[in-house]
Amino acid sequence: MTEQQLTLAAYYAAVDGARLDEALTHLADDVRFSIVVPTGTVRGEGHDGIRGYFSGRGDVDRRHVPLRMSRADDLEFVYGAVVEDGVRTTGHFLASAHLNADGLIDGYQVAFDPELALLEEAR
Repeated sequence: MTEQQLTLAAYYAAVDGARLDEALTHLADDVRFSIVVPTGTVRGEGHDGIRGYFSGRGDVDRRHVPLRMSRADDLEFVYGAVVEDGVRTTGHFLASAHLNADGLIDGYQVAFDPELALLEEAR
C-alpha cells in the first residue's frame, strides 16, 4: 500500500506542507479527534477544532514520515517518525482513522511518544 492510497497519509502530507485547507478536505465536517502528546490529550470536533489545534501549536517545521501503513475496511493506520527542522527525529506516532461512507475521516486518534520507537530501523 502506498501513501497516496491512504486518506490519512494524504492528510499528513497536506498538514506538513502547510496546506491546512487541503488537509481539511480529507476530514468530515463532524470529525471527532483525540491527539495524545506528552503534555496531555487534546480532544475536539469539527474543522474548527482541528484549526484550533494547529493554530495553538504555532509555527513549526515538522513532518510526519510514515514507516508502516495499512487499511482494514474502514480503518486506516499509520506508524511513523516525526521529524523537525528537516533533520531531527523527535519521536514516533501511531495514528488511526475511521472513514465514513464518503471516504472522509470522521474519527481520528493519534499518540506521539518522544522516547519509544517500535521498529529497529527507527531507533
